[in-house]
Amino acid sequence: MAGLNVSRKPAPLDVIDMNQRSFASAEFALKKKRTRREKFLADMERVVPWARLIAIVEPLYPKSGRVGRPPIGVSKMLRMYCLQQWYGLADEALEDALYDSQALRDFVGVDLSRESVPDATTLLKFRRLLNENDLTRSLFSEISAHLSEQGLLMRAGTIVDATIIAAPSSTKNEKKERDPDMHQAKKGNQWHFGMKAHIGVDADSGLVHTVIGTSANINDVTQAGALLHGQEQDAFGDAGYRGVQKREEAQGPTWHVAMQPGKRRQLDARSPWAMMLERVEQLKASVRAKVEHPFHVIKNLFGHRKTRYKGMAKNEAQLFSLFGLANLVIAKRSLLNLHARGVS
Repeated sequence: MAGLNVSRKPAPLDVIDMNQRSFASAEFALKKKRTRREKFLADMERVVPWARLIAIVEPLYPKSGRVGRPPIGVSKMLRMYCLQQWYGLADEALEDALYDSQALRDFVGVDLSRESVPDATTLLKFRRLLNENDLTRSLFSEISAHLSEQGLLMRAGTIVDATIIAAPSSTKNEKKERDPDMHQAKKGNQWHFGMKAHIGVDADSGLVHTVIGTSANINDVTQAGALLHGQEQDAFGDAGYRGVQKREEAQGPTWHVAMQPGKRRQLDARSPWAMMLERVEQLKASVRAKVEHPFHVIKNLFGHRKTRYKGMAKNEAQLFSLFGLANLVIAKRSLLNLHARGVS
């Protein structure tokens, strides 16, 4: 036996790699702690109306991929696009994150033992498809329709507001100029360069039903009429919307606009009339507070504090995606409850 030479042919590298990846996936699945990212993605898997959104994109999606490669499914690309909005990642950064994170790969549906992650160029082309065909607006409308069907978008009242989203002010670029679609605006004692996101929010649920993007120097009150859907009986706005009742395009609902802070400070706190006015202002403020939640979601949770692209069209298209997904985050608890009761 000592002289018997037994040799074993080494396994092919691709088999070893597949086994390693399979063991890694199994180890990930068996880990004890569930991260916040995994919980969030699991919730989004359940509350996003994937079939309805895919049906919006699929008719315009290419039916064939690169030469010799099957096309990447709409579902994978749409999920990648949503991840990009939720985590504020550039195309290349998202590609790297998918290679790094098993949780993200599971959400998208990528198995590295059989396929590679769709690259940054593929995601860029998908985003261009959405922008050029105004599909982000359609996706936003489809999400709103879904929420309305679930009884979450009541449409009895509207809150209007706007927030400034900064844009790069540097001129250290190829054309040596700032984005011509962006402008400066003064807020308080500080100047801001960028754009404004104007939104109309359902006064009952706090969900966004209308989105408009403009340059930062556009006065809020000029967009108030366009933020109404026409079915509301009451509309609410902060002091920046004073005079809105006189604008022809904003006629219809009863407007409840906040008193100017200076006039409010001049009220005699001991006067019964002043006390009543103060109570009215507090009630109006409690309603208007709901409009801050969507801004909080896109700026603080999604990290969208600065424009990512050049030009108003691309940035407004992204706003539709961001606020549509923000609506699902805001309505998440209600949607999960409906899902648990078997309501589709």
